[in-house]
Amino acid sequence: MAMTDTIADMLTRIRNGVAVQRNSVDVLSSRINRSVADVLQREGYIEDVRDVLDPRGHPALRVLLKYDHDGDPVISKIGRVSRPGRRVYMGVREIPRVLNGLGISVVSTSQGVLSDREARTAGVGGEILCEIW
Repeated sequence: MAMTDTIADMLTRIRNGVAVQRNSVDVLSSRINRSVADVLQREGYIEDVRDVLDPRGHPALRVLLKYDHDGDPVISKIGRVSRPGRRVYMGVREIPRVLNGLGISVVSTSQGVLSDREARTAGVGGEILCEIW
């Protein structure tokens, strides 16, 4: 059966991996998943993202999770905002500040997938994909 929401699947795998203190999780490889992972890496929520093959030989992304010096995960909460059944679009002035700036929103814009800070700096709005803190 075809998966309809690969971003939600990726976020769930990251959430589950952090919950059991895994070093890395493998997610389905797609351009949007790669873009979201790159934003998470730029913002310091994950260590790295690498291209690998899953056990069946299909392309996958290995997301290396990040923990602080006490072993606590850097990601406290991660969740989907816009879903296939209910898309959430916002202009540049409407993009929410997650936890008053302590977290980020990942926004799909005309200039690519950006964090909320990058979208405000670029002066573009778009679809709010997810929030992380």
